[in-house]
Amino acid sequence: MAEKRKTKTSTEVKARYNKKTYDVISVRVPKETAEAFKAKCSAEGIPQAQIIKQAIEKFLQK
Repeated sequence: MAEKRKTKTSTEVKARYNKKTYDVISVRVPKETAEAFKAKCSAEGIPQAQIIKQAIEKFLQK
């Protein structure tokens, strides 16, 4: 089966859309905390971003 090639144009279009639609929030945590967070998310099959988004939404509802 032939592999589908990812085109540069497609990547650029997605990057433009993401830049227009989303913003980046960055946080620094101790390495031990990050490792434990990643491990728990992986073990439970939950995307890391989902946890952060839920926390932000819960905070904004106060």
